[in-house]
Amino acid sequence: MAGPGLEDKMIDVHNLVKIYGGERVVDGVSFRVAKGEIFGLLGPNGAGKTTTMEMVEGLRIPDGGEVCVGGYDGIRERNRVKGLIGIQLQSTALFDHLTVEEIILLYGSFYRDMRSLSELLTSFALEEKRKTLVKHLSGGQRQRLAIAIAVVHDPKVIFLDEPTTGLDPKARRSLWEIILRLRNEGRTVFLSTHYMEEAEQLCDRVAIMDAGRVIALDTPAGLIRGLASDSVVEFVPGQEDVSVTYQNLAGVKEVKRGEDGAVMLLTDDLQGTLRGLIPLADEKGFTLSGLRTRTSTLEDVFLTRTGKRLTEA
Repeated sequence: MAGPGLEDKMIDVHNLVKIYGGERVVDGVSFRVAKGEIFGLLGPNGAGKTTTMEMVEGLRIPDGGEVCVGGYDGIRERNRVKGLIGIQLQSTALFDHLTVEEIILLYGSFYRDMRSLSELLTSFALEEKRKTLVKHLSGGQRQRLAIAIAVVHDPKVIFLDEPTTGLDPKARRSLWEIILRLRNEGRTVFLSTHYMEEAEQLCDRVAIMDAGRVIALDTPAGLIRGLASDSVVEFVPGQEDVSVTYQNLAGVKEVKRGEDGAVMLLTDDLQGTLRGLIPLADEKGFTLSGLRTRTSTLEDVFLTRTGKRLTEA
């Protein structure tokens, strides 16, 4: 996916800082988001994603830096910004004893203009649930409802904070379709996630956060190209000789080891690496348990940048 030109920006964040208890939980974060793109914040829990989003949304006041949304100062003109944006929080509290229809109408009453109720029900696959109490909805249905009320006033920018956390694969992919449709309607989508596949599938550009900082920012494909390796060889060596080195194998650009003893070889010559690896194992007398190959992913980018897997972080 190729995002639109950044000269047509919707969000501009410069040197954003938030301090709690003397610790910089957001430490000098800067990025721009173009109109009509899906921009992702990717990182583990505790990386500063939610705090960053809440400062951009105007829900938290930064301790330093600047925020601009839709041409408005996100700190001094927060009320103007609120009219442009819709927010799905990481945990949206809904009234369990109201129906889907009543929830949408309630949130719509907070705005001067509201989108058609029937249009929202249809768009978010909730028509059959319109008279259902919220407490009887599945996790995926609750998330669709949460996004429906975020766009009830037809905002230009949608903030989605880890919208698919806890959902099964089918419900997650259903939400992906909705998120892509929001972008295709011309809206800007600002998405946080800790799912690598989600970021690769949805985002035009991704900022990877770790320990309160943006450590990489590019398109998913650009971040992967930056590895200088297009393939990965993974295995768990049995009875490995400590003197074994993999760095000299053909094509190997980087060697990573997991806490479980697994070895990961990032390579730009998959066949050459395998041709050298198997004889090396025979020569040194160790096995290659669970040997597999795959193309490089954002998970590899995160591992290379931080020294840990996102799922372990």
